Amino acid sequence: MPGLMEADDDGIYVVKFRGAGQGPKVLVAEVIVGLLGRRIGVFVPDLVVADLEPAIARYEADEEVQDLLDASLGTNLGMDFLPGSFGYDGARQPSADVAAAIVWLDAFTANVDRTWHNPNLLWWHDRLAAIDHGAALYFHHSWPSRAPSPERFAAQRFDVDRHVLWGVPGVADRLAARHEEFAATLTPEVLTEVVDSVPADWLETTQDLPDVAALRRAYLDCLTARSDAPAAWLPGGGAA
Repeated sequence: MPGLMEADDDGIYVVKFRGAGQGPKVLVAEVIVGLLGRRIGVFVPDLVVADLEPAIARYEADEEVQDLLDASLGTNLGMDFLPGSFGYDGARQPSADVAAAIVWLDAFTANVDRTWHNPNLLWWHDRLAAIDHGAALYFHHSWPSRAPSPERFAAQRFDVDRHVLWGVPGVADRLAARHEEFAATLTPEVLTEVVDSVPADWLETTQDLPDVAALRRAYLDCLTARSDAPAAWLPGGGAA
């Protein structure tokens, strides 16, 4: 249950709370996928760390919302609110280049949640915004009971037939070329910078990942392994 909040920088943000059902791993995915998207030219609204103070929860009248706020004190994720935006329904389609970039991002990060059931796309001022990436990188939900496996993530196929933008004319033809462009953009240095942007207190340690440095390395290893093996996951087979 996200909330619309005004921050002390006078901005209005859609805030996703660390105390919500799936916990901070959803926020980690939002940051990593959102920043990767921005690097390759996908329009992802600005992301900020939103610090939630106790007074906000104290004066909330709704008991359920108050419980959520109490469980989310400290750092949360804010996404810039896009006033006047409207949801994607296919009546107006993006260019093949824009659609291919979003399809590529979702395939690379194994985002299962960009279907007609839940497009997670907004039109805003003639731009198509990609939002809500918490369902991506879902391998990390297994970490409490299983050690990270970059090889498994690298080989995980992507079901592109369910993707809301796969039917946009020209996407399939543009994907291989766009892959070459994006693979060159997301260098090891860029991937490291993106992973290092995740707030440390959102990274949950496990027996196999005992500290923040180990967790960052696990994310980086998984992303690097997937980047090195596009033939396994890129729709159409990708580039070798």
